[in-house]
Amino acid sequence: MKNPDRETVSKLDALPNIGKAISEDLILIGIDHPKKLMGKDAFELHRLLCSATGKNHDPCVIDVFMSVIHFMEGGDPLPWWSFTAQRKKLLSNKRR
Repeated sequence: MKNPDRETVSKLDALPNIGKAISEDLILIGIDHPKKLMGKDAFELHRLLCSATGKNHDPCVIDVFMSVIHFMEGGDPLPWWSFTAQRKKLLSNKRR
């Protein structure tokens, strides 16, 4: 699949690493357009999602959020698992 143009993409599920389920999760927490991801914090989006659904979502969802924020802010489209080590490091630093 060809990577979307971040300047013109209008559907969440057209973004790298975003399918129907994550798209619906983002809409649930008020992110209904790809550009609304810019400047967001993946950890905060995860917290909002857990709060909105009343369940703890897998931390890998943070990786997905990190990847799509990275892409929308000008980064290369990378697989979500490319952000796992960064997430773990950031979580470790927050717990200190």
